[in-house]
Amino acid sequence: MPLVGGECPKLTTGITAITAVFISGCSGSPSFSLLGAYFPDWLFCIVAGVVLSVIIYLLLRRLQADHLMTPSAVAYPALVAFLSLAVWLMLFQR
Repeated sequence: MPLVGGECPKLTTGITAITAVFISGCSGSPSFSLLGAYFPDWLFCIVAGVVLSVIIYLLLRRLQADHLMTPSAVAYPALVAFLSLAVWLMLFQR
């Protein structure tokens, strides 16, 4: 039996409630104004993750401990991802 507009008010109410729960996280834009332009938070988090990873790489290289981060093709992108998420959690949680 096909459901038409007013035939099943409980189902309609349930779907409306579930939809409201899922879209409640969309209350604010995850961006901020910088010099008059809006930039997303994740953009700054990725830049911060890359910069922090380069600093860690330079520190490890100076201490001659860069051999600990092997394989480099996996370790450094993982470090960028970790640091980006850490910056996001520390600075941009509302």
